[in-house]
Amino acid sequence: MIKKIMKYLLLSVLFPVFFLGLVHADSVKIGFNVPLTGFAAADGKSALNGAKLAVKQANQAGGINGKMIELVVYDDQASPKQAVPITKAGNYVFRTSFMGEVQGRAGAKLIGATLQRKRVVLITLKNDFGKSLAAGFKEAAGQFNLQIVNEYEYSIKDRQFGPIVAKVKADAPEAIYATGYFFTAGPLVSQLRAAGITVPVIGQEGYDSEQFIKIAGKASEGTIITTSLDRDSNSSETRSFISEFEAMAGHKVDMVAASGHTAMKVLVAAMKKAGTTSPTAIRNAISQTNLVAST
Repeated sequence: MIKKIMKYLLLSVLFPVFFLGLVHADSVKIGFNVPLTGFAAADGKSALNGAKLAVKQANQAGGINGKMIELVVYDDQASPKQAVPITKAGNYVFRTSFMGEVQGRAGAKLIGATLQRKRVVLITLKNDFGKSLAAGFKEAAGQFNLQIVNEYEYSIKDRQFGPIVAKVKADAPEAIYATGYFFTAGPLVSQLRAAGITVPVIGQEGYDSEQFIKIAGKASEGTIITTSLDRDSNSSETRSFISEFEAMAGHKVDMVAASGHTAMKVLVAAMKKAGTTSPTAIRNAISQTNLVAST
């Protein structure tokens, strides 16, 4: 079983991307920008289903001040041509998840303090996500007396990791911190195990998908990840979300679904509080929103 580490402190922020829509006589339209095609389509589907569940729950409870919510979906294909990176784009952009650097520091603590390992090899995905995770890990490495033996980078298109695996085996680390998504992590972990590398592999929320287990198979056993969805939580909010999501979607929940659900809940709560369609009022309400969520 994949062990899930790191409980999540909720911030009053948004992810994925929502656009405040028009208010009609009987409905409120909310735009939802999400990848439904391209390499991130599986994540996009999960995020959309999470948002749909939140809309269903909100509408059952009376919508936004009596008006039903209508979700308007846009496929951004996870492509810069369709959408721009927005995490730090301005005063109207929020997140519901921690930055990669924070999770990277947690990975260092997990390896150094919990697992009591010292010699680490980093395998880093060459994009903003992978680099931010690696930066956080490096920042905290000294605090936990970690020795970074080597770091190897790979492209998001890579699925064959023979040269990297051979180098890691020669490095003989005590643990591996490997950043990536389920579709890169699955082949990577499989190939590491096939080469006889048995040390702990530490991943993060990019692995947090049933697809990772399907791709890696038995090699997924023992992989440890940091993620914002605690499936072992006794929180009524989390238990309810997991059961309702899986009943609606027909498959196991993942972190991305929880993020989409949380983001929609934050937005709906803020729009109720604002009581107006003014973008400034809604933005200010988002910044002041504090609620219990599944992630």
